Amino acid sequence: MKNVVRELRGEQGWSQAALADLLKVSRQTVNAIETGKYDPSLPLAFAIAKLFGKPIEEIFKADE
Repeated sequence: MKNVVRELRGEQGWSQAALADLLKVSRQTVNAIETGKYDPSLPLAFAIAKLFGKPIEEIFKADE
C-alpha cells in the first residue's frame, strides 16, 4: 500500500516522534508506515486520516 504520510507530516513540520506521540504509537511504527514496510490497522489508518483532516482514501492507496 502506498501512502502520503511522510509528505503530510512534513507539511505540518512534525517529526516522526511528534506524530507518533499524537497517534500513541512508536516512532518506529510511523517510520515503517512511511516507508511502506507496515500497513496500519484500520483504526490507526482512521486516526491518521482524522489527524490530518483528510479522507482515508487520500492518504492510503492500494498498490496498482
